[in-house]
Amino acid sequence: MFSSVIDLPKPEPMPSVEAYVSERTKRLESFPECAANYARFQDSSRREPKPDYLPIKLDIENVSRCNFRCVMCQVSEWENGKRARDLQFHEFEQIINENVGLLEIKIQGMGEPTMGRDDFFSMIRFARERFIWVRTVTNGSLLHQNDNISKFLQSGVNEIQISIDGATQETFEKIRRGGKFRRVTENVKQLNVEARKLDLSITKMWTVVQNQNINELESLVELASALGFSSQVFSLDIVDWGNSNWTDRNSEISVNQLFTLERANTLYELGKRLGVKVAFWNINQKYEYGVNAKLCPWPFERSYIGSDSRVVPCCMVADPDTFEIKGGKTFVEIWKSKNYSDFRQSHLDGSVPKICKNCYKN
Repeated sequence: MFSSVIDLPKPEPMPSVEAYVSERTKRLESFPECAANYARFQDSSRREPKPDYLPIKLDIENVSRCNFRCVMCQVSEWENGKRARDLQFHEFEQIINENVGLLEIKIQGMGEPTMGRDDFFSMIRFARERFIWVRTVTNGSLLHQNDNISKFLQSGVNEIQISIDGATQETFEKIRRGGKFRRVTENVKQLNVEARKLDLSITKMWTVVQNQNINELESLVELASALGFSSQVFSLDIVDWGNSNWTDRNSEISVNQLFTLERANTLYELGKRLGVKVAFWNINQKYEYGVNAKLCPWPFERSYIGSDSRVVPCCMVADPDTFEIKGGKTFVEIWKSKNYSDFRQSHLDGSVPKICKNCYKN
């Protein structure tokens, strides 16, 4: 049993940390430029406003459009559930090729990535051919279409994070507006069945804890087991996307302060009995002003590229119309720009912009 919230298990890569490290080793051994960049990263303080290395991780949004209108998500306010054009495959290739230091990417942003159809799976394969560890996030609604399950399993993707926020049809469809509980659960169960046939452990169920599902958390662990998941994460934070309107809206549905250590231990033990590894994600445990080791790592090691190639500090904002870092035509030029250096310095000084304050302790 865990005696402190800080001690609660955090999400780990699928299927294991060891598998993640193995892929990183292959990448470093196969690409000297990547190894040299990683050495510079390792030798640095990782808290410099002008790093002499390129990012080792990127979030790359292939599409900004989604077929859901989830209650806690800014996409629900975008016209037709879309912010911008889709990222083209040749643009993705350029991003990967110029960022020689990449060890890991997430291909997904605000949109539902499978709406990018075959380009999406081509992006996964292109990165995996270079031993870059690839994670993605999906709502699971389109897995039954276009042979998507088979395409996922043949793509080489390392982790598929699947969002399921309700253990019942009523709760799920209230939160994940536009989604169909039966369709999603059938799709996900089939994906896990087919993955097991190939001895693949690549899926993780992810639940955003909020007022409408707080009474279903134990049932969600049971659902994860029934659907064939071996891993489940409860996210205890609902972000505000750096937007004060969303701060007010999502604070009304947040139950972070009501979630107890006793409840966490109960969920963890239930998961153990059912063969589901339960973990917890809580932003407020992570970042703290004035302590270098507890600063947000994003400015110093990774970034977020929108589907229209605009650069955003992180996935907690994910909208360049809210906050964009400019400074060049390519991502590498922007990464090395004065604007990015100033943004990093704001974290070092404790004078972060408003969009970053929600991720830090007050």
